[in-house]
Amino acid sequence: MPDNGIVMSADDIRRAIVRVAHEIVEQNGGCRDLMLVGMRTRGVPLAQRLSDAIREFEGESVGVGALDIGLYRDDLPARGTRVEIKPSELPQDIAGKRVVLVDDVLFTGRSIRAALDALIDYGRPERIQLAVLVDRGHRELPIRPDFVGKNIATAREDDVIVQLEETDGCDQVLVMERKD
Repeated sequence: MPDNGIVMSADDIRRAIVRVAHEIVEQNGGCRDLMLVGMRTRGVPLAQRLSDAIREFEGESVGVGALDIGLYRDDLPARGTRVEIKPSELPQDIAGKRVVLVDDVLFTGRSIRAALDALIDYGRPERIQLAVLVDRGHRELPIRPDFVGKNIATAREDDVIVQLEETDGCDQVLVMERKD
């Protein structure tokens, strides 16, 4: 890891998104019946960037939705009443669609499990795939991404911080040693 903690620059993120967008289209045989659903918060702009990249090289638009998993989390009792719920917005019915769930960091897999529960409440897609910008390991559940921007070896105690222009004013991924 570089001394400044940056493991992905803005250019690294851009290249990863373009590569993952190509992989999504290739693995799904095109864009027909394909939908990208970003997990709030940073999964949503990543899903939109993937859709924009696909439109660039395929000339077709892929619908983008936003999914809030707040009520599906398994740590609600520990979080108390401070959970902020934002609306989920899906551009169309997911029944029979190939849905690519998009998140910024895959860690234990618990957020993805919650997202799968939330998605199923909207209908029964033909298939659900997972795309993440960063896979940092340390799974607690048997969940594996279909598409990965970058695999990063981390200590369980490290913090992986994804910053995106849309939410944070810059694009970069940092790994920082947690200071308790």
